[in-house]
Amino acid sequence: MTETWATLGVDLHLEPSGPGVRRGLTDALREAVRGGRLAPGTRLPSSRSLAADLGLARNTVAAAYSDLVAEGWLTARQGSGTRVADRSVVPSAGAAPRRPARARPRHDLRAGLPDLASFPRAAWLRAARRALAVAPYDALGYGDPRGRPELRAALAGYLARARGVRADPERVVVCAGFAHALHLLATVLRARGTRTLAVESYGLDAHWRLAETAGLPTVPLPFDEHGTDPGELAPGGAVLLTPAHQFPTGVALHHDRRSAVVEWARRTGGLVLEDDYDGEFRYDRRPVGALQGLDPDHVVYLGTASKSLAPGLRLGWIVAPPGLARELAAAKGAVDTCGVLDQLTLAEFITSGAHDRHVRASRLRYRRRRDALVSVLAERAPWVRVTGIAAGLHAVLRLPPGTERDVIRAAAHLGLALDPLTPRHHHPDATDTPPDALVIGYATPPDHAWTPTLTTLCTALGVSDPGTDLG
Repeated sequence: MTETWATLGVDLHLEPSGPGVRRGLTDALREAVRGGRLAPGTRLPSSRSLAADLGLARNTVAAAYSDLVAEGWLTARQGSGTRVADRSVVPSAGAAPRRPARARPRHDLRAGLPDLASFPRAAWLRAARRALAVAPYDALGYGDPRGRPELRAALAGYLARARGVRADPERVVVCAGFAHALHLLATVLRARGTRTLAVESYGLDAHWRLAETAGLPTVPLPFDEHGTDPGELAPGGAVLLTPAHQFPTGVALHHDRRSAVVEWARRTGGLVLEDDYDGEFRYDRRPVGALQGLDPDHVVYLGTASKSLAPGLRLGWIVAPPGLARELAAAKGAVDTCGVLDQLTLAEFITSGAHDRHVRASRLRYRRRRDALVSVLAERAPWVRVTGIAAGLHAVLRLPPGTERDVIRAAAHLGLALDPLTPRHHHPDATDTPPDALVIGYATPPDHAWTPTLTTLCTALGVSDPGTDLG
């Protein structure tokens, strides 16, 4: 006869001890509730199930439950089972005090996020069901450290079609986002003997720190209206660029400099790391193809699903020369470290055409937001100059000199989160001081919050009006 207690109920770890079995069980349950291990509302196993698990008589468990119900530690209702009662939990002595949760801003225009409310949940769920239905059993094993072959094949086809990347699945390594990709590359390059990583003068300090932590000090390159100047690159080194849409300035690398950096890599044996930041989103210009398409043996392409879908997916990819791809896979370890189910789902999402439909719809929505931002600022804050808006998910707002801090302070008072440009500048000095400006992520707010967020931004920008006395 099948033992039903083995399949019914929930698991509960208890170690009754004491002078009597009933008292020991009662004390163990009471301490689990008092210490917070059993949270309010937690449903306990039935007396029959717990008795079988602990090797006790059912009446002993029922009596312990009854005692704790009488004391107010548990509740018992017909049809609802026995649950932990709602009561304040006293932290044990020596427990670390909880830090108060940081208040979320009422309005958020920080760069780096898409509109998370627009994530295509229904389409993603359909793709997940289809992918899981046809996945082979071995797909749920440890897998190839380069990533699932379905996703690598889907990415190779998509990137070739949409971004001009020259790739095949053997060159693709799936990773957990851009930071993971950069860490892998920095680790491999350091092992190859690379000693520094040239970077753009403007960018994310987190990426600079990540490279330096891996043993690659960063060296900033000159920057102007044509983008990063590769003229000072050292022979045989490595350089990290965002050529399609520089972050945060929004400048596309001039075609002469695109050619120059590829020629440098060919001539000296250097390596270009191409961060295709916001590559899917362009509005007022023809698509700028990936730099990797000019020389796939000297340019490493890095992309992610963070802007097109959501950063929480933790999915990115590297398209590298074959030898480097093998070294990157080895650096990841013996098994794939990215979630298999999400990889399979993204592969299905791409090959079914759902990804293209989502990107196109997002492109239209973000363009409307960008146009609204430009229009409202032209009307209500004409002293602010908006730049870097031909593509991407952010804009740069140039402010009157000396007003950046005042605007940030006013915005914080209004509950508006903003990013100043100054921290995005690599090692500023007296001869290269960044202008007063804001980096506005116009994709970040959900649709229902866009209009009030714009209104709050204009209010904060009022402190930078040249006609306003800031003293």
